[in-house]
Amino acid sequence: MKRWIVTCALLILFGSAYAAEPPAGVIKLDGRPAPALQLSDMDGKSANLAQSRGHWVLVHFWATWCGPCRKEMPTLAQLIKALPADRLTVLLVNTSDSEDDVFTFLASVSPELVSLLDRDGQVTERWQPRGLPSSFLVDPQGRLRYLALGGRNWASEPYLGFLRELTAK
Repeated sequence: MKRWIVTCALLILFGSAYAAEPPAGVIKLDGRPAPALQLSDMDGKSANLAQSRGHWVLVHFWATWCGPCRKEMPTLAQLIKALPADRLTVLLVNTSDSEDDVFTFLASVSPELVSLLDRDGQVTERWQPRGLPSSFLVDPQGRLRYLALGGRNWASEPYLGFLRELTAK
């Protein structure tokens, strides 16, 4: 009997590892491996998704010409400040703009934001965002867990609360 109780407790504990309830507009995905992602920012600093294993990662696809992307970018800056990088790494991936356009836009919105540049479109093609903005949540094992399509306020409590709960595990 004791072994049965311990087994049930372990199943409940591990079965609920990703039980955080996503807010409206966030789609739960099937957990397939995330596509490769290795890009550089405007300063030539490289980021590789594989280096983030062991941490939750928000991969956010955006463009300067995208109205909802422009509107939500300040809230992504607030999210980055609210959840330290050891809990959630945020990778911004610009899909199509020139370095000058990205630099000018980010400087006007939040100078501390750094975006990776998908200059040849290969990463965007591998990830297949269904529109812009699109944000994928990758779990610590490198699997796609959630997708948020369209603009949102990442600094609002439904999203911050969800991400806090998710990354606390």
